[in-house]
Amino acid sequence: MTQDPDDFKLAEFVVRHPTLFVLTGAGCSTSSGLGDYRDKQGQWKRKQPITGQLFIKDEAARKRYWARSSVGWPSFSKAEPGLAHHALVKLQKQNHLKLLVTQNVDQLHQKAGHEGVVDLHGSLTTVSCLACDHRIHRDDFQRQLLSANSWLTTLSADHAPDGDADLEVDNLASMHVPACERCNGLMKPDVVFFGENVDRQIVRQSMDALSASDALVVAGSSLMVYSGFRFCRDAQRRDQPIVIINDGVTRADDLASLKIPGDCGQHLMNLAQSFE
Repeated sequence: MTQDPDDFKLAEFVVRHPTLFVLTGAGCSTSSGLGDYRDKQGQWKRKQPITGQLFIKDEAARKRYWARSSVGWPSFSKAEPGLAHHALVKLQKQNHLKLLVTQNVDQLHQKAGHEGVVDLHGSLTTVSCLACDHRIHRDDFQRQLLSANSWLTTLSADHAPDGDADLEVDNLASMHVPACERCNGLMKPDVVFFGENVDRQIVRQSMDALSASDALVVAGSSLMVYSGFRFCRDAQRRDQPIVIINDGVTRADDLASLKIPGDCGQHLMNLAQSFE
């Protein structure tokens, strides 16, 4: 058993509540080189991401999104699972997980070998037509994007969360965003953008799994987005214990039975190893 007092408390908690519903956020993927949106106080580190409504309605905004995404995607797509992802695989194999729901769109849990992951906000690995639902891999769309706009290959910028890049390009009038190959419709990443709603069936099935669990564990999320915070509200209504493992404040700190500060990956790995 680890000597860290917080890890000891966490392990004791899981002994008492062996079947866990786990909700993960960006803090699980920062060790993989992917950014997060908020600082330790829960405040935005950069401009808020594009909304779904703006992506669909505003051509200029849509072009800016794809220009930035074309720079960020190569690095994002090559990211490898970190300590948190591997630890959660161990916990699943130890039969401690009822369900893993992630707010991340990087699919690093799946890359680590986790089974049955619920991607609450979708995945950046595919792009779909809003008119006919034709779907292609993001790598294929990247090739189309760069083929139509070779100048995008000359751009560079610091990488931002969710495959984005901190890039400001003023003149995008000549940029061509590839349309659907089948119907010429608008192509959109298969993610829930800010301002959009998570699929109701996904939420309902996840809530059912939460109610059948012994406790809720939140790892690496500030819970500032309601789509994640709702799980804490639901657990609270049932007096279900909540553990939060996060390096910074969260929206649900006052609801937590146990709050573990610091690196969620290391804490989760110590937890998994304590049961080996």
